[in-house]
Amino acid sequence: MSSGKLGFLFPGIPALLCLWAGCGGSSSHNSSQGAASNNVQAIVVNGGPQNNHVNGVFTTVTICAPASSNCQNINAVLVDTGSFGLRVLASALGALNSSLPQQKDGNGNPTVECAQFVSSVVWGPVKSADVRLAGEKASSVPIQVIDPSVAPIPSACKAIGPAEEDSTSLGANGILGIGFFVSDCGPACATAGSGNPGFYYSCSGSSCQSAGQPTNQQVQNPVALFSQDNNGVIVQLPSASSSAPSLSGSLIFGIGTQGNNALGAAQTYRPDRNGNLKTNFKGTIYEGFLDSGSNAYFFLSSGAVGMPNCPNPESDFYCPPSPVNLSATNTSASPGATGTINFTIDNANTLFSSSTDAVFPTLGGSNPSTFDWGLPFFFGRNVFVAFEPPGGSGPYWAY
Repeated sequence: MSSGKLGFLFPGIPALLCLWAGCGGSSSHNSSQGAASNNVQAIVVNGGPQNNHVNGVFTTVTICAPASSNCQNINAVLVDTGSFGLRVLASALGALNSSLPQQKDGNGNPTVECAQFVSSVVWGPVKSADVRLAGEKASSVPIQVIDPSVAPIPSACKAIGPAEEDSTSLGANGILGIGFFVSDCGPACATAGSGNPGFYYSCSGSSCQSAGQPTNQQVQNPVALFSQDNNGVIVQLPSASSSAPSLSGSLIFGIGTQGNNALGAAQTYRPDRNGNLKTNFKGTIYEGFLDSGSNAYFFLSSGAVGMPNCPNPESDFYCPPSPVNLSATNTSASPGATGTINFTIDNANTLFSSSTDAVFPTLGGSNPSTFDWGLPFFFGRNVFVAFEPPGGSGPYWAY
């Protein structure tokens, strides 16, 4: 993680833990028509709550104590198509935090989660809340409250990466994971013992032990729990031809459920069992994914693409001496769509020389193992994320 502009390689909760043939969810598809405005949520790309983020797309989420009018609007929540479930800083919840019921295991011990991202973790209890977005509501949703004071972070969790505990390190007040799985870990976390990746813990006082967590009690994608418009989302952002201070767009709920969310002529890309499509770059096939939570195109290493990484503190990003025009081809993991994407990578230090800009359509960085189509990919496209059954007909992306 950069100590300058935050370089978020944020594919979120690893999709490989949630093999889509077995991931659990309790949503149901409802294709009833309603007022289009009820399913449209405003989103904005800007510098985040501490103005230290670049290419972060944020929204405001209303969180309430279950079945009550005791609510709090949480702004600057990162919209992340690469993870699953809602996570909010305890500091952003304020007094509401104490009104959210704590989830407990069969022995009455609090359930706490070590949510694992690529290079960091967030630690905190699992609580129950009503979640409101636009005119939609999901009731009694398991969410994660990011709060390291609840219990010491176990050594196994610390070993994964640094804990992001506040809006400065997280670059946001929370994360709204709206990827195509419903539960954030799935069957891999359902039982304790060998093979459990260590997301969930049972804590007694200051002692926490890894524990199994049933899929329907894991942190859940709240959109999949809406009573309607619950089978997917569309991230809709205008094009950005150059750097800018901010960029406004919409998060639309449902696919084919109202007049404003038809799939139309968009091509469908289905993932493999690890949650990835295939990206052909310079003749080599990589695992690829579309991730609004990553703030750049992240791919390969500097030696493989002939572009140097920037010096510290921006070493997450590429700094070519002049703009580099590139292309890659995405292919559905199952027979279907294929399409070539043209993109440009510019010098991150030059881009960041503006003290007011936070929108960078030509930002790229290194990631040797996968091809992460981060937020710049979303500029100028309607990107559909279709959820897994039973609520949706996914998982797939479409654009």
